[in-house]
Order: sequence, then structure tokens, then C-alpha cells
Amino acid sequence: MKHIIKLLLSGILLLSFGNSQAQNIEKQIKEATIALPEELREGATVMGYGTNGELSIIKKGTNDQICLADDPTKKGFQVSCYHKDLEPFMARGRELQKEKKTNQEIFDIRESEAKSGKLEMPKNASTLHIFYGENAEKGNYRYVVYIPWATPETTGLPLKPMVSGGPWIMDPGTHRAHIMISPPNSN
Repeated sequence: MKHIIKLLLSGILLLSFGNSQAQNIEKQIKEATIALPEELREGATVMGYGTNGELSIIKKGTNDQICLADDPTKKGFQVSCYHKDLEPFMARGRELQKEKKTNQEIFDIRESEAKSGKLEMPKNASTLHIFYGENAEKGNYRYVVYIPWATPETTGLPLKPMVSGGPWIMDPGTHRAHIMISPPNSN
């Protein structure tokens, strides 16, 4: 009888752990996609964090968007989504971060690899959508439109915002050239 009770208790623990893990995955998917426009959310691929802390695909999508869940090891809340053409760039950055490279080292390595053709960069403008703040209910949006090698001359954009929340170009002339758009805080 003790053996049967032990088996039943083990089964209940496994079921509750499995349900808890499933709820965590559902929560990560729901939260990760809030960075995207609503019409793109359902079809997005989502990468989330498992119990081992590793980032992996937790939902295979049907459109061209990839979303990253909030990293539970970092302070605050931040999720981001981007077009699949940015994935080689983003994946390489995550790989170099794992190697404990500094931000400048990551920039320099990716710049060199992009120039040599080893790192594939998007051929068209590709947007990174970011939602950040205290939590999934209280935060702000930021948009980053990557246009590798773009400059103020090729885009007509200034090097700093002309008005609060206005677009400007950052890292001009590099592999990481991008238009920054940071709407004023909504909180």
C-alpha cells in the first residue's frame, strides 16, 4: 500500500510540474509577443527560457517574426521581436555574449564578419520591436529599423532626434546602422 501511495504522489508531483511548465511557456509566449503589432503576434516564432536557463524555440511560428521572451535573470522586463532576416545578426550577438565578449568586442567582431560576408545581414530594412519596463503590463515601446551601412546622407535622417521621440540614425555607415524611434514614455 505504501508503494502505491508513493507512486500516486509521484504522479501528482509530475503532473503539477508539467502543468506549471506548460503555464510558464504559455506566459512567455503571451508576454514575448506584446512587442509586435497585434496582427503579427499569433504567427510569430517565440524563443523562451527553459528550467535550465537556456534560450530555445518554445513555439514555431507561421510568419517571418521571431520574439524573445523576457530573460528571468535580468532586472526589469524586456521582450523583443524582429524579422527573421535579423536572426543571424541576433544569434551571433547572443553567441558572443555567452563567450563574455564586451559590447565593443561584439560590435567589432560582427562588423568584421559582416564586411567579409561571413555574417549575413538583411538586404532590406528590418525592424526590431522592443517592449520594456517594470513588467508586461507597464512599459514602453522602442523601434529599431536596421539598415546596414546606411548614413545620414543615404537616409536624410539626423544623428540625434530633432524632437522628443523623433527618428534618428545610430551607428551610421556600419553593419549595425539603424533608425532609432523611441516614443515618449507612456507611463
